[in-house]
Amino acid sequence: SLSFLACASLSAAPVVVDVTGIESVGRLDDPENTVLAIDVGANSRITSLAFDVNLTAYTPSFLSEMSLVFETSKFSESVTLVPGPDDAFSGTGSYSDFFDLVALGLDFSVGVDGILRLEFFEEGFDDIPGADGIWNFGTLTFGVEPAAAEVPEPSTTLLLGAGLAMLGYAGRRRPTGKAS
Repeated sequence: SLSFLACASLSAAPVVVDVTGIESVGRLDDPENTVLAIDVGANSRITSLAFDVNLTAYTPSFLSEMSLVFETSKFSESVTLVPGPDDAFSGTGSYSDFFDLVALGLDFSVGVDGILRLEFFEEGFDDIPGADGIWNFGTLTFGVEPAAAEVPEPSTTLLLGAGLAMLGYAGRRRPTGKAS
């Protein structure tokens, strides 16, 4: 059974986040911004991002200002997504795409707490009091590769094997318990 645990294959598990109704309020780190903390597993690697979203930017804000940063809980590594980077106007737009973060050199591992932090914000300007826009509906899909299972040291495996062998030997030497 130890070999089964050590040889279990690792596969990327998608994590889907529904963004329906999330508002873009202020600039990055504004206390009114929506922040999500998603447990993806200790030391897991974020390998890709696919998104299919519909956004509305309220006048005078632009669609190109609506942004999302996803990062470690310690803020040590992050990637910023701007779904409509070329749409410097107010209104509603739908956006979808896929990014292979490994190929782009943007993949990263979350910390031992396993938290992937998402903050929805306004890039550049906070144009109006309150929300500058809303993520009407859609999803973000993160490719998440779990951390490698820890394989025991050879000495630990030998010690465990010796203990099991001793238990087996002790069980065979026990008297049968015949009453006379």
